[in-house]
Amino acid sequence: MDVNVTKNTFLWPIRVYYEATDAGGVVYHSHYLNYMEQARTEWLRHLGLEQQRLYRELGTLFAVTWTEVRFLAPARLDDRLTVSVALLEQKQASLMLQQGIVRDAGQRPLIDAKVRIAALNSQFKPIRLPAELLLQLQSKIAV
Repeated sequence: MDVNVTKNTFLWPIRVYYEATDAGGVVYHSHYLNYMEQARTEWLRHLGLEQQRLYRELGTLFAVTWTEVRFLAPARLDDRLTVSVALLEQKQASLMLQQGIVRDAGQRPLIDAKVRIAALNSQFKPIRLPAELLLQLQSKIAV
């Protein structure tokens, strides 16, 4: 897949498949959360931070602790979508991300979301963000 990155925003292309749609032929609401998760995972990978390696080597995993999602318009079977990830805020143990989903044809906004992810240890207790991640994020906060 082609990845598009601006200075502060990571863009991940996806396509809507039949399994993601409901009886009305539109994407079932929970699938948008899956699409955003995929984009966050690929964003970390793009930064050189694979989640399995972070867990294996540093004992760090990430969990979503809060979301706010606005559903603006539906996506349909076979739509080509772009999911965005931008860093809004960095705290000691968490990141606040701005995420969006647009339909590629015309860039119509479908989803506008904020997602907080927290760094946790293997006992699911909050820990400081890994230094390796902080180094990669130094110039990535969206303005």
